[in-house]
Amino acid sequence: MGDLAADTELVHVGDDTWERMLARDWEIWGPNGGYMAALALRAAAQHSGRARPANATVHFLGAASFDTPVTITAHTQRATRQATSIAVRVEQSGKPILTAMVWAVDAGLDGLAHDDAPPPHPAVWHELPTLAERAAASGVEVASRYPFWDNFEQRPLTWIADWENRELQRPLYQQWMRFTGSTPTTDPWLQAARLLLLVDLGAWPSIGRQHRVEQWMAPTIDVSCEFHRPGTGDEWFFLQGESPHAGDGLIASHQHVWNEQGQLLASGISHLLCRKIG
Repeated sequence: MGDLAADTELVHVGDDTWERMLARDWEIWGPNGGYMAALALRAAAQHSGRARPANATVHFLGAASFDTPVTITAHTQRATRQATSIAVRVEQSGKPILTAMVWAVDAGLDGLAHDDAPPPHPAVWHELPTLAERAAASGVEVASRYPFWDNFEQRPLTWIADWENRELQRPLYQQWMRFTGSTPTTDPWLQAARLLLLVDLGAWPSIGRQHRVEQWMAPTIDVSCEFHRPGTGDEWFFLQGESPHAGDGLIASHQHVWNEQGQLLASGISHLLCRKIG
C-alpha cells in the first residue's frame, strides 16, 4: 500500500520545475487520475507558498506510465495580497498528462460564514462492517487486480452481494474510507491532496449502480474540487458520489466528502467521457 504524502513528494530540478517517478501503489488502469492531480496540487503548494488551497480544477490530457519520471511545472497567473492563481502542467517524455489551475489563499481570512451542508445521516464508520467482512459473510471474492484499492479500508453504507445479477438503482455511491498507508494530517495541502483524490474517485462507482458497465469505459476528463475546511486531521472520510445525468457520451458526477463530525470538507464535480470497450 502507498503513503500519499510520501508518494507525492517532488524533487526540485529547476525554477518552478519538479520531477518524480510515479508510485505503482496508485495503479488502476495505469496511474490513478486523482493521484496525478495530487502531484499538481503539491507543486502548487511549493510554488505559491500560501497556507492552503481553495480550489483545484484539473483537465486530464493523457495517460501516464510508471517507466519514466513526470515533469511538473508551475507558474503564477495572478497574485493578490491574499490569494494566488497557479497554473500547473504535468508532462512525461514531452507528452502532456494534465493541466491544473489552483487558487491558493492565506490562512485566517475574514469573511462571511455559514454551514448549510448537513451529511446524509449515514451510520458512523465503526458501526459498519468492512468491505472484506461483508464479502466474507456473503461468500464473495473481492480481491482486486489493481494495487490502488489496497490503499483504503472501505466500509460501504450498503452492500450488493450478487453484483452480476443486481437490481439497478439510482446512481448513488456512499462509503466510509480510510487511507491505510499513512497517518492523518493537519497539513492543509496534504489533506487537500487526499480530498481531491476522493472526489475524483466518487464518480464511476455511482454509475455502476444505474448501469451494467462491463462493456463500457469512462475515463475522467476533468475534475474540479473546492476545499472547505483545511487541515482538520481526519482519519475517516465519508464519500458520496452521484450522477445526475449521462448522455451524448458524457457522464456528469457530483461528489461530497464529510468527516466524522459531520463537517463538509470538500465538494467537487467531474465529467467522464464514455465509450464502448473494443
